[in-house]
Formats: sequence, structure tokens, C-alpha cells
Amino acid sequence: QVQLVESGGGLVQPGGSLRLSCAASGNIRRIYVMRWYRQAPGKQRELVAFINSDGTINYADSVKGRFTISRDNAKNTWYLQMNSLRPEDTAKYYCNAQILNVIVDDYWGQGTQVTVSS
Repeated sequence: QVQLVESGGGLVQPGGSLRLSCAASGNIRRIYVMRWYRQAPGKQRELVAFINSDGTINYADSVKGRFTISRDNAKNTWYLQMNSLRPEDTAKYYCNAQILNVIVDDYWGQGTQVTVSS
């Protein structure tokens, strides 16, 4: 079994910063893609950022220049550093990964709430 556990969400004022972490555990042979999604109330889940095993990184236009995704392969952990946060960044953030266990499959964390408000 593979589990993803997020941490680092919370309440922050506009312009502030938060760092989300996602730790994968279990019988992991390889992690191919690490992603962060978010879902605001009444909206569809959107891809925020991803980082591939070859180091390729991509961001949603709405977060470019403000968010940074990174990974620690030794710890099977990835991060989302969020700076210059705006009220429209308020959402539940989910980590997701494509992981080789017995087969390659997609795994999701339980989500962590990020609220940007004064």
C-alpha cells in the first residue's frame, strides 16, 4: 500500500507565505510524477504544479513566479512553496503522484486547507 500525507496548510494573510509538504510512504519502487492540485469551493480541481522524475517542472499560469515545487527523492517527499499569496489561492490543496508499486498507479493525499484572508 502507498499513502500520501500532506502538511503545512493554514490561514495566512494576503502577501504571506506557506510551505506545503507531501510525504509518500509504503512499498514505493519509483515515483514518476509529483503534482499539486487545488480545489476551491464550487470550482473544479485544477493542477497547480508538477515535477517529473527527470526534473521537468511546470506551473499553472495563475501561480507562476509565486509558487515553487521541489522534491526530495531520498525522502519520497515533495513541497510547494507558496509566496505572495492572494485570496484567490484559497482552496484545499491535494498532492498526487504517479507511483510504481506493483503497477504504476495514481495516488492522492487527503488534502490540506489553505486560506488566504485578512
